[in-house]
Amino acid sequence: MSLHQFTGRLILLTSAQARLIPDIDTDQIFHNQHLHITEVDQMGRHALGNLEGWTHFPELVQDGDVVVAGANFGSGSSRQHAVDCFRALGVRLIIAESFGAIYKRNAINSGMSIIEFPQAGELVKTGKWEHLNPIHVDLDIGLVKMMDTDETFSIPQLSKVQRDIMAKGSLLNI
Repeated sequence: MSLHQFTGRLILLTSAQARLIPDIDTDQIFHNQHLHITEVDQMGRHALGNLEGWTHFPELVQDGDVVVAGANFGSGSSRQHAVDCFRALGVRLIIAESFGAIYKRNAINSGMSIIEFPQAGELVKTGKWEHLNPIHVDLDIGLVKMMDTDETFSIPQLSKVQRDIMAKGSLLNI
């Protein structure tokens, strides 16, 4: 399997109303009280520690999982920890209806796969994407295959810039 193909599960960041949570800011993703942590492998245990209902996230997530969120994911400050905490846990992709501009740039620059997919909320609402569904993702062709039903969904492909940066590990390596 290539860097752009992997198997994992959907981790749907939903509210009590089973809707994708919008406007998750960087302080909810990685609280500022932990900014003293500089080792990426130590950041994961604090991921989503300030997001109501999701403090258990580090125990839930597994290598290869895909996080799915609502609109404006990663709004707020430019803290790199909010990207690196997901990388530390083995999250391979973040799909959101949209991203905060600074978060989007930080994620791409550090080689994290992110995709804006405005239709994600509708797939959750209609039950086509369910929490912890096993999936296979092929970012080369923009495809998510549900492992339990064999149903497939097209998602946007990574841009050439994203693919180039991922191939080098980060923008700093280009």
